[in-house]
Amino acid sequence: MTIAVVDYGMGNLLSVAKAIERVSPGASVKITSRPHEVDAAARVVFPGQGAMPDCMRYLRESGLEAAVRRAARDKPLLAICIGLQMLFDRSEEGDTPGLGLFAGPVVRFAPGLAGQNAPLKIPHMGWNRVRQAQRHPLWDGVADLSFFYFVHSYYPCPAEAALTAGQADYGGVFTCAVARDNIFATQFHPEKSAAAGLAIFENFVQWNP
Repeated sequence: MTIAVVDYGMGNLLSVAKAIERVSPGASVKITSRPHEVDAAARVVFPGQGAMPDCMRYLRESGLEAAVRRAARDKPLLAICIGLQMLFDRSEEGDTPGLGLFAGPVVRFAPGLAGQNAPLKIPHMGWNRVRQAQRHPLWDGVADLSFFYFVHSYYPCPAEAALTAGQADYGGVFTCAVARDNIFATQFHPEKSAAAGLAIFENFVQWNP
């Protein structure tokens, strides 16, 4: 099995690839910037980090946008961090259009979020519990309210409540994982989330939507 990790210049690629190789040593994991290799892969991982305007620009300039759209139609697709945000209509970060595969905006945490003892910092950075909002094969073996690692200032607001697969609380509850058909996407970084994150990757490798 070949798994493509999409390289458009804006992702934590090596850590993602190493995590997949750890849970599936028999898989061929390719970090690739070539659309035909994304098309040929059995499964696709779509990571992203940095600023949304840069990510969308580099995705288009790389020629990979069409390949990601094709993968989203019929292959198991795992999107991570800004990869998740890019699936939505538009982000407040630079008023940037996304891929529009899911309806809804990506919004910034409001300034002055209140924690229990002090104002909360933006970006939201570090470990946080994730509540599983729906049953999904990628949650198999992952205890509800497990900790995952986050680094972000923006988060998606799906227009369809049924899209929400996971939620976290940071000055209020927000969507941190979405799922529909062959797509599962996380705002947190499974490649930085120890055993719970490795379980997500292992489930993805075995998932047959």
